[in-house]
Amino acid sequence: MSYGSSDIGSGSGTATRTFEFGRTHVVRPKGMHQATIIWLHGLGDKGSSWSQLLEALPLPNIKWICPTAPTRPVKLFGGFPCTAWFDVGDFSEDAPDDLEGLDASAAHVANLLSTEPADIKLGVGGFSMGAATALHSAMCFVSGSYANGNLYQVNLSAIVGLSGWLSCSRILRSRVEGSHEAARRAASLPVFLCHGLGDDVVAYEHGKRSAQTLSSAGFQNLTFRTYNGLGHYTIPEETDEVCSWLTATLGLEGS
Repeated sequence: MSYGSSDIGSGSGTATRTFEFGRTHVVRPKGMHQATIIWLHGLGDKGSSWSQLLEALPLPNIKWICPTAPTRPVKLFGGFPCTAWFDVGDFSEDAPDDLEGLDASAAHVANLLSTEPADIKLGVGGFSMGAATALHSAMCFVSGSYANGNLYQVNLSAIVGLSGWLSCSRILRSRVEGSHEAARRAASLPVFLCHGLGDDVVAYEHGKRSAQTLSSAGFQNLTFRTYNGLGHYTIPEETDEVCSWLTATLGLEGS
């Protein structure tokens, strides 16, 4: 298995953890390359699980990059190690934030996107914990820096979150309201969130509240879709809407 690492030290000389990321799977575009999207899996999963689904989507102009999270102890499982983008005790806005883990994963995403051609539109999406990480990437992009203060230098054009939650809600508003540029970016960044009413892992209320928090913080180009009876998984109706939204939002051409 190939590994990459992300060290997100602040430059102050203090020791920081180095995270070892697992294998990255890439789905090449079948048509003209117009956009690249990082897709982040859920807790305990791996990049290859999603690459197979994404390859089957009718989006020939998108290159998908599916990294695998580091294996680390997770509080939710009593410290048992599994693949996770950050440490988590429960799936809600009120849970303590592992900002170091979130920053490291957002930095890994940004590093993967940084080598894409300049004319390619860039996005981040994910499922469950991957969606939470995508939203942290959105916050870093909007505010221009990671939670630790390091500069965020990737220009994002789309955020997609399925069955997820906003992990960094307590610091979001202050980071957006403190800067006219951050407020401008928040207002224009397209965000598409989906959640099932029957989700028994990340409760629907967490997803709904996260969308409301983002909206009240100034994310004006935000869509929140609800699916009756949908649990903690995806269905064709949901992926069809994601495809339609990405095609319109990114201005993708037909195959």
